[in-house]
Amino acid sequence: MSDFKVMVRERNDNIHTLELKGYLDAHTTPVLEDAFQKLLSEKKYRIIVNCKDLSYISSAGLGVFMAFIEDVRAEEGDIKMSDMTPKVFNIFDLLGFPMLYDIVKTEDEAAKKFAEKSVR
Repeated sequence: MSDFKVMVRERNDNIHTLELKGYLDAHTTPVLEDAFQKLLSEKKYRIIVNCKDLSYISSAGLGVFMAFIEDVRAEEGDIKMSDMTPKVFNIFDLLGFPMLYDIVKTEDEAAKKFAEKSVR
């Protein structure tokens, strides 16, 4: 079985970061689904996914993001992604994710995008 972990961290600005580590595939998607479900059940809708230590993502892993984005945005929140390796970014890019999600270089940039939205 593939090794995959999610660490949830709260930032000072009411934003929660999911730090992904390892291989996200069909066998490990329940770990990410549980993390998203826990945040939503706690009414935490401003989410950054830090992909710095994400080695691989399959279509099943990408499907997890699609499964939660509507619920998050319905509550005026968003899922923003940061710190992707070029290999992981290419997978997201091939499937058009940059048109659906903010994908930025750093977690701090993602947090600034939340701040910009709340000023408007």
